[in-house]
Amino acid sequence: MKLSSDMLPSQLNGIISKLNGPNTLGNSRVFWAAFAVGLLILIAQPIVRGSYAAGQFSLFLAYGLLGLSLSLIWGYAGILSFGQVAFFGIAGYTYAVVSLNLGGAIGPTVALPIAIAVATVSAFILGYFMFYGGVRNVYVAILTLVVTLVLETFMAQTAGAQWSIGSVKLGGFNGIPGVQNFTLGVGESSFTLSGSRFYWFVLGVLLFAYLGSRVLVNSKYGYSLVAIREDEERTAMLGYNVKKVKLAVFTFAGALAGLSGIFYANWGNYVDPSVFSLTFATIPIVWVTLGGRESLLGAIVGTVIIEWLRKWFSINASEFAIVFVGLILMVTILFIPRGILPGIKNMYVFLSTHGLREGVEYGRDTIQTRVKTLLGSAGINVSESDTPGSSEVMRE
Repeated sequence: MKLSSDMLPSQLNGIISKLNGPNTLGNSRVFWAAFAVGLLILIAQPIVRGSYAAGQFSLFLAYGLLGLSLSLIWGYAGILSFGQVAFFGIAGYTYAVVSLNLGGAIGPTVALPIAIAVATVSAFILGYFMFYGGVRNVYVAILTLVVTLVLETFMAQTAGAQWSIGSVKLGGFNGIPGVQNFTLGVGESSFTLSGSRFYWFVLGVLLFAYLGSRVLVNSKYGYSLVAIREDEERTAMLGYNVKKVKLAVFTFAGALAGLSGIFYANWGNYVDPSVFSLTFATIPIVWVTLGGRESLLGAIVGTVIIEWLRKWFSINASEFAIVFVGLILMVTILFIPRGILPGIKNMYVFLSTHGLREGVEYGRDTIQTRVKTLLGSAGINVSESDTPGSSEVMRE
Protein backbone atom coordinates (compact mmCIF):
# COMPACT_ATOMS: atom_id res chain seq x y z
CA MET A 1 0.00 0.00 0.00
CA LYS A 2 1.41 3.35 -1.06
CA LEU A 3 1.09 6.40 1.13
CA SER A 4 0.05 9.56 -0.64
CA SER A 5 1.88 12.77 0.09
CA ASP A 6 -1.08 14.23 1.97
CA MET A 7 -1.36 11.19 4.25
CA LEU A 8 2.11 11.53 5.74
CA PRO A 9 1.56 14.99 7.26
CA SER A 10 -1.75 13.87 8.79
CA GLN A 11 -0.09 10.83 10.37
CA LEU A 12 2.76 12.98 11.64
CA ASN A 13 0.30 15.50 13.05
CA GLY A 14 -1.53 12.64 14.75
CA ILE A 15 1.66 11.55 16.50
CA ILE A 16 2.61 15.09 17.48
CA SER A 17 -0.87 15.77 18.85
CA LYS A 18 -0.45 12.82 21.23
CA LEU A 19 2.57 14.51 22.82
CA ASN A 20 -0.04 16.57 24.66
CA GLY A 21 -2.93 14.94 26.41
CA PRO A 22 -4.71 14.35 29.72
CA ASN A 23 -2.33 11.58 30.77
CA THR A 24 0.85 13.65 30.70
CA LEU A 25 2.07 16.51 32.84
CA GLY A 26 2.83 19.71 30.92
CA ASN A 27 0.85 20.42 27.77
CA SER A 28 1.18 24.20 27.50
CA ARG A 29 3.54 26.35 25.47
CA VAL A 30 5.16 27.47 28.72
CA PHE A 31 5.99 23.87 29.56
CA TRP A 32 7.48 23.12 26.14
CA ALA A 33 9.47 26.36 26.20
CA ALA A 34 10.90 25.44 29.61
CA PHE A 35 11.52 21.90 28.35
CA ALA A 36 13.44 23.23 25.35
CA VAL A 37 15.58 25.47 27.58
CA GLY A 38 16.36 22.56 29.90
CA LEU A 39 17.25 20.37 26.93
CA LEU A 40 19.60 23.00 25.54
CA ILE A 41 21.32 23.23 28.93
CA LEU A 42 21.81 19.46 28.95
CA ILE A 43 23.12 19.45 25.38
CA ALA A 44 25.63 22.17 26.23
CA GLN A 45 26.87 20.48 29.41
CA PRO A 46 29.90 18.71 27.81
CA ILE A 47 30.98 22.03 26.30
CA VAL A 48 30.54 23.99 29.54
CA ARG A 49 31.66 21.44 32.15
CA GLY A 50 33.96 19.25 30.08
CA SER A 51 33.89 15.72 28.75
CA TYR A 52 34.66 14.01 32.07
CA ALA A 53 31.84 15.71 34.00
CA ALA A 54 29.41 14.95 31.18
CA GLY A 55 30.52 11.33 31.15
CA GLN A 56 29.79 11.06 34.88
CA PHE A 57 26.40 12.71 34.48
CA SER A 58 25.51 10.29 31.68
CA LEU A 59 25.01 7.61 34.35
CA PHE A 60 22.13 9.66 35.79
CA LEU A 61 20.57 9.87 32.34
CA ALA A 62 20.98 6.11 31.90
CA TYR A 63 19.22 5.58 35.21
CA GLY A 64 16.51 7.92 33.90
CA LEU A 65 15.47 5.20 31.45
CA LEU A 66 15.08 2.80 34.37
CA GLY A 67 12.93 5.33 36.24
CA LEU A 68 10.88 5.94 33.09
CA SER A 69 10.22 2.21 32.72
CA LEU A 70 8.90 2.01 36.29
CA SER A 71 6.72 5.09 35.80
CA LEU A 72 5.03 3.44 32.82
CA ILE A 73 4.04 0.26 34.64
CA TRP A 74 3.51 1.63 38.16
CA GLY A 75 2.29 5.17 37.53
CA TYR A 76 0.06 4.40 34.54
CA ALA A 77 -0.85 0.71 34.85
CA GLY A 78 -0.74 0.45 38.63
CA ILE A 79 1.76 -2.44 38.59
CA LEU A 80 4.31 -2.03 41.38
CA SER A 81 7.37 -4.00 40.31
CA PHE A 82 10.76 -4.55 41.89
CA GLY A 83 11.80 -6.47 38.80
CA GLN A 84 12.95 -3.59 36.62
CA VAL A 85 16.49 -4.01 37.94
CA ALA A 86 16.29 -7.70 36.99
CA PHE A 87 15.91 -6.79 33.32
CA PHE A 88 18.48 -4.03 33.85
CA GLY A 89 21.02 -6.60 35.06
CA ILE A 90 20.11 -9.29 32.54
CA ALA A 91 20.72 -6.88 29.66
CA GLY A 92 23.96 -5.61 31.23
CA TYR A 93 25.35 -9.11 31.64
CA THR A 94 24.22 -10.13 28.14
CA TYR A 95 25.87 -7.09 26.60
CA ALA A 96 29.12 -7.80 28.47
CA VAL A 97 29.22 -11.48 27.50
CA VAL A 98 28.37 -11.00 23.83
CA SER A 99 30.60 -7.98 23.25
CA LEU A 100 33.63 -9.58 24.92
CA ASN A 101 33.19 -12.88 23.12
CA LEU A 102 32.91 -11.31 19.69
CA GLY A 103 35.53 -8.63 20.38
CA GLY A 104 36.58 -5.85 18.05
CA ALA A 105 34.28 -3.20 16.68
CA ILE A 106 31.58 -5.71 15.79
CA GLY A 107 31.19 -6.92 19.39
CA PRO A 108 29.32 -3.95 20.91
CA THR A 109 27.39 -3.38 17.66
CA VAL A 110 25.96 -6.90 17.71
CA ALA A 111 25.66 -7.08 21.51
CA LEU A 112 23.36 -4.04 21.74
CA PRO A 113 20.29 -5.49 19.96
CA ILE A 114 20.87 -8.97 21.40
CA ALA A 115 20.94 -7.63 24.98
CA ILE A 116 17.77 -5.61 24.42
CA ALA A 117 16.07 -8.67 22.93
CA VAL A 118 17.08 -10.89 25.88
CA ALA A 119 15.74 -8.36 28.40
CA THR A 120 12.51 -7.97 26.41
CA VAL A 121 11.95 -11.73 26.17
CA SER A 122 12.72 -12.12 29.88
CA ALA A 123 10.12 -9.47 30.75
CA PHE A 124 7.60 -11.14 28.42
CA ILE A 125 8.10 -14.58 29.99
CA LEU A 126 7.86 -13.32 33.57
CA GLY A 127 4.89 -11.09 32.74
CA TYR A 128 3.07 -13.89 30.92
CA PHE A 129 3.25 -16.29 33.86
CA MET A 130 2.30 -13.52 36.31
CA PHE A 131 -0.64 -11.92 34.54
CA TYR A 132 -2.07 -15.01 32.85
CA GLY A 133 -1.45 -16.91 36.09
CA GLY A 134 -3.69 -14.53 38.02
CA VAL A 135 -0.95 -12.78 40.03
CA ARG A 136 -2.13 -9.29 40.98
CA ASN A 137 -1.55 -6.29 43.25
CA VAL A 138 1.04 -6.72 46.00
CA TYR A 139 1.84 -10.26 44.90
CA VAL A 140 3.36 -8.88 41.69
CA ALA A 141 5.72 -6.78 43.79
CA ILE A 142 6.62 -9.79 45.94
CA LEU A 143 7.19 -12.10 42.98
CA THR A 144 9.32 -9.61 41.03
CA LEU A 145 11.40 -8.94 44.15
CA VAL A 146 11.93 -12.68 44.66
CA VAL A 147 13.04 -13.09 41.04
CA THR A 148 15.52 -10.24 41.44
CA LEU A 149 17.00 -11.64 44.65
CA VAL A 150 17.24 -15.14 43.15
CA LEU A 151 19.24 -13.68 40.27
CA GLU A 152 21.55 -11.93 42.73
CA THR A 153 22.09 -15.16 44.68
CA PHE A 154 22.76 -17.15 41.53
CA MET A 155 25.15 -14.66 39.93
CA ALA A 156 27.06 -14.24 43.21
CA GLN A 157 28.06 -17.94 43.23
CA THR A 158 29.41 -17.99 39.67
CA ALA A 159 33.01 -17.40 40.72
CA GLY A 160 34.43 -20.73 39.59
CA ALA A 161 36.18 -21.34 36.29
CA GLN A 162 33.29 -23.57 35.23
CA TRP A 163 30.98 -20.56 35.22
CA SER A 164 31.91 -19.07 31.88
CA ILE A 165 30.16 -18.36 28.60
CA GLY A 166 32.60 -18.72 25.76
CA SER A 167 35.78 -17.01 26.85
CA VAL A 168 34.04 -14.74 29.38
CA LYS A 169 34.02 -15.73 33.06
CA LEU A 170 30.99 -14.53 35.01
CA GLY A 171 33.22 -13.83 38.00
CA GLY A 172 30.76 -14.18 40.89
CA PHE A 173 30.93 -11.17 43.23
CA ASN A 174 33.84 -9.82 41.18
CA GLY A 175 31.60 -9.46 38.14
CA ILE A 176 32.75 -9.00 34.56
CA PRO A 177 35.39 -6.27 34.06
CA GLY A 178 36.67 -4.83 30.81
CA VAL A 179 33.30 -4.34 29.13
CA GLN A 180 33.85 -2.58 25.80
CA ASN A 181 32.68 0.93 25.08
CA PHE A 182 29.97 1.38 22.49
CA THR A 183 31.43 0.99 19.04
CA LEU A 184 28.83 1.50 16.35
CA GLY A 185 29.50 0.41 12.80
CA VAL A 186 31.87 -2.13 11.24
CA GLY A 187 35.44 -1.80 10.05
CA GLU A 188 36.78 1.61 9.14
CA SER A 189 33.31 3.16 9.36
CA SER A 190 33.00 2.32 13.07
CA PHE A 191 33.37 4.89 15.84
CA THR A 192 33.55 4.60 19.63
CA LEU A 193 31.12 6.36 21.94
CA SER A 194 32.82 7.60 25.08
CA GLY A 195 32.96 10.81 27.07
CA SER A 196 30.89 13.54 25.39
CA ARG A 197 29.81 11.30 22.53
CA PHE A 198 28.41 8.73 24.95
CA TYR A 199 26.67 11.48 26.93
CA TRP A 200 24.93 12.89 23.85
CA PHE A 201 23.99 9.40 22.70
CA VAL A 202 22.36 8.52 26.04
CA LEU A 203 20.64 11.92 26.16
CA GLY A 204 19.26 11.39 22.66
CA VAL A 205 17.95 7.91 23.50
CA LEU A 206 16.37 9.17 26.74
CA LEU A 207 14.72 12.06 24.88
CA PHE A 208 13.34 9.70 22.23
CA ALA A 209 12.09 7.26 24.90
CA TYR A 210 10.42 10.07 26.87
CA LEU A 211 8.64 11.58 23.86
CA GLY A 212 7.64 8.12 22.64
CA SER A 213 6.24 7.28 26.06
CA ARG A 214 4.20 10.50 26.03
CA VAL A 215 2.69 9.47 22.70
CA LEU A 216 1.99 6.00 24.09
CA VAL A 217 0.18 7.09 27.26
CA ASN A 218 -1.91 9.66 25.40
CA SER A 219 -3.06 7.09 22.85
CA LYS A 220 -6.07 4.77 23.21
CA TYR A 221 -3.71 2.18 24.62
CA GLY A 222 -2.60 4.66 27.27
CA TYR A 223 -6.21 5.32 28.21
CA SER A 224 -6.67 1.59 28.75
CA LEU A 225 -3.61 1.56 31.02
CA VAL A 226 -5.07 4.31 33.20
CA ALA A 227 -8.44 2.55 33.24
CA ILE A 228 -6.77 -0.63 34.48
CA ARG A 229 -4.97 1.33 37.18
CA GLU A 230 -8.21 2.91 38.40
CA ASP A 231 -10.51 -0.13 38.20
CA GLU A 232 -9.26 -3.35 36.66
CA GLU A 233 -12.56 -5.27 36.98
CA ARG A 234 -14.64 -2.54 35.34
CA THR A 235 -12.10 -2.24 32.51
CA ALA A 236 -12.41 -5.98 31.87
CA MET A 237 -16.21 -5.70 31.89
CA LEU A 238 -15.97 -3.05 29.17
CA GLY A 239 -14.33 -5.59 26.89
CA TYR A 240 -10.63 -4.82 27.28
CA ASN A 241 -8.17 -7.70 27.43
CA VAL A 242 -6.60 -6.61 30.71
CA LYS A 243 -4.01 -9.39 30.82
CA LYS A 244 -2.81 -8.62 27.31
CA VAL A 245 -2.56 -4.87 27.99
CA LYS A 246 -0.61 -5.42 31.21
CA LEU A 247 1.71 -7.92 29.53
CA ALA A 248 2.43 -5.51 26.67
CA VAL A 249 3.36 -2.57 28.91
CA PHE A 250 5.38 -4.83 31.23
CA THR A 251 7.35 -6.14 28.26
CA PHE A 252 7.96 -2.67 26.85
CA ALA A 253 9.08 -1.39 30.25
CA GLY A 254 11.42 -4.38 30.52
CA ALA A 255 13.02 -3.38 27.21
CA LEU A 256 13.58 0.19 28.49
CA ALA A 257 15.08 -1.15 31.73
CA GLY A 258 17.34 -3.43 29.68
CA LEU A 259 18.56 -0.52 27.58
CA SER A 260 19.37 1.32 30.82
CA GLY A 261 21.39 -1.70 31.99
CA ILE A 262 23.37 -1.73 28.75
CA PHE A 263 24.26 1.92 29.23
CA TYR A 264 25.30 1.16 32.81
CA ALA A 265 27.64 -1.66 31.76
CA ASN A 266 29.08 0.52 29.03
CA TRP A 267 29.50 3.53 31.34
CA GLY A 268 31.52 1.69 33.98
CA ASN A 269 33.01 -0.96 31.66
CA TYR A 270 31.89 -3.38 34.36
CA VAL A 271 28.87 -5.30 35.65
CA ASP A 272 28.45 -7.37 38.82
CA PRO A 273 25.66 -9.01 40.91
CA SER A 274 25.02 -5.79 42.86
CA VAL A 275 22.68 -4.75 40.04
CA PHE A 276 20.26 -7.37 41.43
CA SER A 277 20.66 -6.34 45.08
CA LEU A 278 17.77 -5.45 47.39
CA THR A 279 19.04 -1.88 47.79
CA PHE A 280 19.23 -1.25 44.07
CA ALA A 281 15.83 -2.91 43.54
CA THR A 282 14.16 -0.42 45.89
CA ILE A 283 15.96 2.75 44.76
CA PRO A 284 13.85 3.19 41.56
CA ILE A 285 10.75 3.25 43.77
CA VAL A 286 12.23 6.29 45.55
CA TRP A 287 13.12 7.97 42.24
CA VAL A 288 9.61 7.68 40.88
CA THR A 289 7.91 8.54 44.18
CA LEU A 290 9.94 11.72 44.52
CA GLY A 291 9.41 12.96 40.98
CA GLY A 292 5.80 11.79 40.69
CA ARG A 293 4.84 8.29 39.61
CA GLU A 294 2.10 9.56 37.31
CA SER A 295 4.55 11.89 35.56
CA LEU A 296 7.02 10.55 32.99
CA LEU A 297 9.22 13.63 33.27
CA GLY A 298 8.87 13.53 37.05
CA ALA A 299 10.35 10.03 37.12
CA ILE A 300 13.41 11.24 35.18
CA VAL A 301 13.82 14.38 37.30
CA GLY A 302 13.44 12.39 40.52
CA THR A 303 16.08 9.94 39.31
CA VAL A 304 18.60 12.68 38.57
CA ILE A 305 17.98 14.44 41.89
CA ILE A 306 18.31 11.31 44.03
CA GLU A 307 21.36 9.99 42.20
CA TRP A 308 23.12 13.35 42.33
CA LEU A 309 22.47 13.53 46.08
CA ARG A 310 23.59 9.92 46.56
CA LYS A 311 26.82 10.70 44.76
CA TRP A 312 27.39 13.78 46.91
CA PHE A 313 26.75 11.82 50.09
CA SER A 314 28.97 8.94 48.96
CA ILE A 315 31.83 11.42 48.68
CA ASN A 316 31.18 13.55 51.75
CA ALA A 317 29.16 11.37 54.16
CA SER A 318 28.84 7.86 52.78
CA GLU A 319 27.45 6.40 56.00
CA PHE A 320 24.35 8.63 55.75
CA ALA A 321 23.56 8.10 52.06
CA ILE A 322 20.86 5.44 52.46
CA VAL A 323 19.46 7.13 55.58
CA PHE A 324 19.06 10.35 53.62
CA VAL A 325 17.29 8.53 50.76
CA GLY A 326 14.89 6.98 53.26
CA LEU A 327 14.23 10.40 54.79
CA ILE A 328 13.45 11.86 51.36
CA LEU A 329 10.99 9.02 50.69
CA MET A 330 9.23 9.56 54.04
CA VAL A 331 8.94 13.34 53.62
CA THR A 332 7.68 12.97 50.04
CA ILE A 333 4.98 10.48 51.01
CA LEU A 334 3.83 12.65 53.93
CA PHE A 335 3.86 16.11 52.36
CA ILE A 336 4.04 15.68 48.55
CA PRO A 337 2.34 12.32 47.95
CA ARG A 338 1.93 12.93 44.22
CA GLY A 339 5.58 13.92 43.75
CA ILE A 340 7.55 17.08 43.06
CA LEU A 341 6.45 17.94 39.52
CA PRO A 342 2.72 17.28 40.05
CA GLY A 343 3.01 19.28 43.29
CA ILE A 344 4.59 22.21 41.45
CA LYS A 345 1.86 22.05 38.82
CA ASN A 346 -0.90 22.02 41.44
CA MET A 347 0.71 24.96 43.23
CA TYR A 348 1.00 26.93 39.98
CA VAL A 349 -2.65 26.30 39.08
CA PHE A 350 -3.85 27.19 42.57
CA LEU A 351 -1.82 30.41 42.78
CA SER A 352 -2.94 31.44 39.30
CA THR A 353 -6.57 30.98 40.33
CA HIS A 354 -6.65 32.14 43.95
CA GLY A 355 -3.61 34.36 44.40
CA LEU A 356 -0.58 34.27 46.67
CA ARG A 357 -2.32 34.92 50.00
CA GLU A 358 -4.83 32.10 49.67
CA GLY A 359 -2.04 29.89 48.37
CA VAL A 360 0.02 30.48 51.53
CA GLU A 361 -3.02 29.77 53.73
CA TYR A 362 -3.84 26.61 51.81
CA GLY A 363 -0.26 25.39 52.07
CA ARG A 364 -0.17 26.09 55.82
CA ASP A 365 -3.47 24.28 56.38
CA THR A 366 -2.27 21.29 54.35
CA ILE A 367 0.96 20.99 56.33
CA GLN A 368 -0.89 21.33 59.65
CA THR A 369 -3.38 18.64 58.65
CA ARG A 370 -0.67 16.20 57.60
CA VAL A 371 1.34 16.86 60.78
CA LYS A 372 -1.78 16.27 62.92
CA THR A 373 -2.46 13.03 61.05
CA LEU A 374 1.11 11.88 61.56
CA LEU A 375 1.06 12.73 65.27
CA GLY A 376 -2.33 11.11 65.65
CA SER A 377 -1.08 7.88 64.12
CA ALA A 378 1.72 7.96 66.71
CA GLY A 379 -0.83 8.29 69.54
CA ILE A 380 -0.28 12.02 70.14
CA ASN A 381 -3.52 13.98 70.21
CA VAL A 382 -3.37 17.60 69.07
CA SER A 383 -6.45 19.72 69.80
CA GLU A 384 -7.62 22.51 67.56
CA SER A 385 -6.62 25.07 70.20
CA ASP A 386 -3.01 23.87 70.09
CA THR A 387 -2.68 24.85 66.44
CA PRO A 388 -4.27 28.16 65.40
CA GLY A 389 -6.05 28.30 62.07
CA SER A 390 -4.54 30.02 59.09
CA SER A 391 -6.81 33.04 59.46
CA GLU A 392 -5.63 33.58 63.05
CA VAL A 393 -2.02 33.30 61.98
CA MET A 394 -2.60 35.83 59.23
CA ARG A 395 -4.15 38.31 61.71
CA GLU A 396 -1.17 37.93 64.02
